[in-house]
Amino acid sequence: MRNKGISALVCAGFMAGAAVLGGAVPAAAQGDASPAAAGKADIRERLEKIPGMKVVSVADREGHPFYTLTYTQPVDHGNPRAGTFTQRATLWHKATDKPTVLYTGGYTLASNTTALTKLIDANQVSVEHRYFEQSRPSGAAGSDWSKLTVQQEAADEHRLTQALRGIEKGKWLGTGASKGGMTATYHERFYPDDLDAVVAFVAPNDADNRDDSGYEHFFRTVGTAECRTALNAVQREMLVRRDALLPKFEADAKAAGDTFEETLGTTDRAYEFAVLDQVWNFWQSGTVDNCPTVPDAKKATDDELYDWSKKHGFSVYQDETLGTNGTGPYYRQAATQLGWADLKFKHLRDVRRYPDIYQPNSVLPESMRGTYNNRTIADVDRWVKTRGQRMMFIYGENDPWSAEKFTPSHRDSYRYEAPASNHGATIAKLPATDQAEAIATIKRWADVK
Repeated sequence: MRNKGISALVCAGFMAGAAVLGGAVPAAAQGDASPAAAGKADIRERLEKIPGMKVVSVADREGHPFYTLTYTQPVDHGNPRAGTFTQRATLWHKATDKPTVLYTGGYTLASNTTALTKLIDANQVSVEHRYFEQSRPSGAAGSDWSKLTVQQEAADEHRLTQALRGIEKGKWLGTGASKGGMTATYHERFYPDDLDAVVAFVAPNDADNRDDSGYEHFFRTVGTAECRTALNAVQREMLVRRDALLPKFEADAKAAGDTFEETLGTTDRAYEFAVLDQVWNFWQSGTVDNCPTVPDAKKATDDELYDWSKKHGFSVYQDETLGTNGTGPYYRQAATQLGWADLKFKHLRDVRRYPDIYQPNSVLPESMRGTYNNRTIADVDRWVKTRGQRMMFIYGENDPWSAEKFTPSHRDSYRYEAPASNHGATIAKLPATDQAEAIATIKRWADVK
């Protein structure tokens, strides 16, 4: 399963970067004063005139105003009368004629400045994904997980983009990494006239959830044969020695206040789940340089085996972080639309106790579980391949999440792979020629010299 950004099951996770396709300036922006006429002094006033927009605070960031915002959104864009919620966002404003980067981390509201924003000296709009942290309906609507969908979030970002394009008149590029890169891609698919380009980093694309051959191939070929063998041996030994190591896991859980009753159910199930995630997480966050640290599984003591694992991929899924206020909304999306890697774990078959545990519903409270339907993601996959324009995807060679990639069309769209990089792949990690080409393309899209 992975925690993109946390552990294996949390997909596309807490990183950065993205950009989207271009279209006409929204009608709301037509007839406004020229960009130069809108000075910094009146930006707050213009924000507050947008229906549903509230300026919560203003701070200084590198000499430019940084606005913390809330924006009223429909819970159901197909039925606006069904209620509203407030979505958190920020705007770092430099100038109305500069490009603007729309950034979503795919989870909670991110506070960082993206590398893309720095590259093109842009304004930056950051948005919190619906149903994460504070951007969630109150009351019964907040427990209606049927409204946590790819289409509803794309509609949220569409409304926010349309509202702010009346102020920020330059080119708009969408960006995000991992789940943020997926979210930026989904926005582009459903509202291709909102943005001028998309730059998505390490964005997984599980277009066919029944086919995990890409992930299986990754784990047969990543790194060196020696490293793969050593990692598999440690993972297996963690289950062979379950009776000796489970008490250590239980002691750690007790000390940390971790519980498992609402999600995985028992410490034994939670322990097995954490072991299944080990190798994925090793490659997600580590590199081949970490391979020499892998202990000899047969010779290592119980303490050596357990202590090494805790530092290298053994990720605990507990009730406290998996519910409605934690990463639970991500797993709900994975269980219903985004998909997951249901790995075979052939080397563990005779030492596993729970053969069907490695899927998102296992780590969700019962009220959040759902039924999978891949129609939307398969549609996005086809659209990106055939109709997407001005889209760029950056992947990491040694990143398990990059094993199933988006394939861009030939419409001024590109895909690059950073050699030996993990889930933190960036443009800066590309080979020099690819890096120069990618930067030139982004600057052209942003109309930046």
